[in-house]
Amino acid sequence: MTIENDFTPLFFNMDYIFIDELRLPVLIGVHPREQAIPQIIEVSLRIGISTMNAGKSDQLSDTIDYASVVECVRNELPRQHFKLLERLAEHLAELLMERFGANWVRICLAKPGALPNVKRAGIVIERGAPT
Repeated sequence: MTIENDFTPLFFNMDYIFIDELRLPVLIGVHPREQAIPQIIEVSLRIGISTMNAGKSDQLSDTIDYASVVECVRNELPRQHFKLLERLAEHLAELLMERFGANWVRICLAKPGALPNVKRAGIVIERGAPT
């Protein structure tokens, strides 16, 4: 089972927006080479928010616009250097909760080919709680 298949929220009856396997170049790592050359990171997100109002109104303003989330993440990540995926994940959680008003987030970050004979290695974090 891959991380992508294990992305079920812990909270039943919770709405969420999802973005899977967004690939971005990021300066990440503790080794000198990693600090100089961007690496491709895979980002998968679950962003908890009630979509009930949007379901009734059919208005984008009543939900989180996933295109805006992707644009925000694409613009934000290249501006910084992160040593650890853990810090990058925390940064994304804070960003999504503050900028988009998410109640809960689950963030999966992976470094494809980071280790020999390993498809990807990474981290999954959850922050916040359903309302």
